[in-house]
Amino acid sequence: MGRVQGKVAIVTGGASGVGKEDALLLSREGARVVITDVNEDGGQSLAKEIGDSALFIRHDISSEDDWKAVMKVTQQRFGRLDALVNNAGILEIGSIEDATLEQWQRIHRVNADGYFLGCKYAVGAMKTTGGGSIVNMSSVAAISGFPLVCAYSASKGSVAALTRSVAVHCRNCRYRIRCNSIHPDGIITPMTMPLLAGADLEKLRIENDPTTRFCDPQDVAQLVLFLVSDESRFINGAELRIDNAEMVTSL
Repeated sequence: MGRVQGKVAIVTGGASGVGKEDALLLSREGARVVITDVNEDGGQSLAKEIGDSALFIRHDISSEDDWKAVMKVTQQRFGRLDALVNNAGILEIGSIEDATLEQWQRIHRVNADGYFLGCKYAVGAMKTTGGGSIVNMSSVAAISGFPLVCAYSASKGSVAALTRSVAVHCRNCRYRIRCNSIHPDGIITPMTMPLLAGADLEKLRIENDPTTRFCDPQDVAQLVLFLVSDESRFINGAELRIDNAEMVTSL
């Protein structure tokens, strides 16, 4: 217990799925957590469950005004920012032949623009208080070829490149701000459930299938906790796969 004691963390998309598990685990380990999401009911319910160390703010990550408001409220409530978990995102099916320009722009507006804004304002907040950690949720789709999710794959590739840029910039500026990306394969969450329609979820879990490509949100949250904590103080600009060696076996 206490691996992130006293730290203040913003978790976007925190009302459900991986973001919810991130917020729960970080709070159990001593962090004060700002949960943001467009899902107000889920976010409010989670903040109430965690208690006084949590705060919910409605937040569209593609809106710069919303980011400014989140940063302002975080500073007012907790006085500082030590970690940002850029977790919110959207997924839509569409190959290069099927995807529309509107779909491409909609996905990039959230998955790419939203992460850019998060990194921009987090760096501004952290550099004045001694540094911190930014964790960007990317995907193995940024590394491999996933033909059915063309726009999503490209947006997650943008996240990976952004992460490297932020990491080097902050290092060169001596800000003590680390920035790393996480690249999961399949995760059993509400966002992926439409892709798993009819599947036996218990059979997909690693307890029952050591070759599975699908992890639980808690598996990702454990990696997020490590990257937020000072235990990972020398890990910066890294792309960390959490895919049960799927990318290795496909080489």
